[in-house]
Amino acid sequence: MQPRDLKAESFAAYPPQARALVVAHLGALQPLPLSFLPSLLRELIDYDYKFPAERVALDRELDQLSALTPAQREDWFHAFSQFTISAQLENLDWINQPAQFVEQLSAYLWTTHQQDAFREAAVIYGDRLHTVADTNTSIPRLGIAIIGQGVDTYHAPLFRKLRQHGTYFSHVDPTNGLPLFLAAVAARAQAHPAPYAHWYVDGGQSADHSPSLTVVSYQGLEPVRSALLKNIQKQIAQPGMGPEELRTRLAQLTPADLGMDAAGDPVLDRFQLKLLTEGSGTQIFATTFAQWTAREALRRAQPLTLLVRFAPRQRQRPMNELLTGAHSNAELDYAGSIVDADMAAWYHWINQQRLPGSENAAFIAWFEGHRQAVAIGPSLPRGTESNSPIDVAKLITLANG
Repeated sequence: MQPRDLKAESFAAYPPQARALVVAHLGALQPLPLSFLPSLLRELIDYDYKFPAERVALDRELDQLSALTPAQREDWFHAFSQFTISAQLENLDWINQPAQFVEQLSAYLWTTHQQDAFREAAVIYGDRLHTVADTNTSIPRLGIAIIGQGVDTYHAPLFRKLRQHGTYFSHVDPTNGLPLFLAAVAARAQAHPAPYAHWYVDGGQSADHSPSLTVVSYQGLEPVRSALLKNIQKQIAQPGMGPEELRTRLAQLTPADLGMDAAGDPVLDRFQLKLLTEGSGTQIFATTFAQWTAREALRRAQPLTLLVRFAPRQRQRPMNELLTGAHSNAELDYAGSIVDADMAAWYHWINQQRLPGSENAAFIAWFEGHRQAVAIGPSLPRGTESNSPIDVAKLITLANG
């Protein structure tokens, strides 16, 4: 089937909101080239399980496509229409399995030396979409990274990459530090209530927190991680199973396959499932889990507030041993974990800076239980150091300007 042959009934298997959205914009989808359309359908088929920010972006994209004149559409998609596609790809069920189509298309473009041209066309298309005004910029964002849980002493300098962008504080009073940070996040959630706008991510066991927060924790997902590792072990034991086939099998898993409660939050459950099936090391390393969760939350949900607390990860062992999931007595690597978390805090800030309103955003990184922190905000001088005593509440106020 070609895109021009699409009908409303072609999307009968889509979830209800996705089906309604696609059918409403069917006229805009039918003229699109087959090299492009499945990439869009890969996002649309999961519309019911996406965060509000993602839905707004998809709505805007479809409205933009619907508003194109024939001449504009030809200009936008001329490059995509020039790519050759094999008959085998054309015969795939790209409507109901767009992710699998895109995966195989990528391999085909690579083997036929079309990948570079396709990437260039995709970048140009993305740049055109970004000309539409972004939303969610009126309320300044706040990012918080708490590192070094369980580390008694650490003598190497911390936050070296972050210091040049803000103020380094060397005499922070750590008393009630974590509760104060969580209280500040809860206060923002109360002042600016919105679905999935205020997050608390913990690389270990989550602390007491407000129910108004979206919470994801490594320990909270322990049963799901264990079920996934058992599934992976079962898959790789099958004859002929390779990494590409395993990736495809993992992409087909649903929350129910890993024992997630059917009465849970379907949007958050799908998000957590993708964290574990698409992330590398998120199943077995707590620091990797926290870093990847922060990255994906910022990219997809675009939260106004994101607090990430890093916990010590298990020490590296042979991969086959790690994949068994038998790590109840695993030795923790505190020194290695704080190095991981220090770098992850830097990535957290970088990813926050990619979002709309970054010029007004604030960011704090703190060595948990200790006196070192760095704060970045519009009113804080860059590349400076303060040796004056300060408590966590004042630090938050300074960062928020």
